[in-house]
Amino acid sequence: MEIEVFSDVVCPWCYLGARRLGLALDELDRTGVVDRSTVRVRWRAFQLDPSAPPEAQDLRTAIDRKYGPGAFDGTIRRLTPLGSEVGIDYRFDLARRVNTLDAHRLMAWAATQPPGQDALAEGLFEAYFTRGDDVSDHSTLVRIAGDAGLEADAAAELLAGDGGTDAVLADRAEAERLDVTGVPTFRVDGAAIIPGAQDVETVVRVLARQAERSRR
Repeated sequence: MEIEVFSDVVCPWCYLGARRLGLALDELDRTGVVDRSTVRVRWRAFQLDPSAPPEAQDLRTAIDRKYGPGAFDGTIRRLTPLGSEVGIDYRFDLARRVNTLDAHRLMAWAATQPPGQDALAEGLFEAYFTRGDDVSDHSTLVRIAGDAGLEADAAAELLAGDGGTDAVLADRAEAERLDVTGVPTFRVDGAAIIPGAQDVETVVRVLARQAERSRR
């Protein structure tokens, strides 16, 4: 089974959706419906704010300007308890508005390197939402890559150039072709679509149904 995840590393719903996906896969593996070792999760780029400048900015101002006054506080009230349920410590007071192109370039590169994208995806989410790290800063990205088991020097070399840019643009084009307008969006085996950060039970049902189809 291949699960493509269109997401952005500064999207709180994407972090929640990633954790719920992991819990769903654990449940399916535990019950023998899906062998998790055979599941490939492919992280694909989607930029919620591609016009964000290189310099980190105040997140509250940016959110309230985009979605209306009070949107930032509403997001905190809604997401903080949902995150706690799956072990996420959202620290919206530390997070800042940043451009995620370089983080996505790094993710695209990680897909071609051992150990892959999964640990890097988790590392980027945690760095941004729990520690308030600037995930547009190259030195920060290199450190996160190294912590995720990737070759730090190779990551630094990639970020110093424009490697991975074509892959990011291709992902954005594919999202547009699929009419993906919000994230997270999950595509299972190139067919079934799961929109948004659905609850674990819903994800389990969809994946189990797709696994059954693939066995026919």
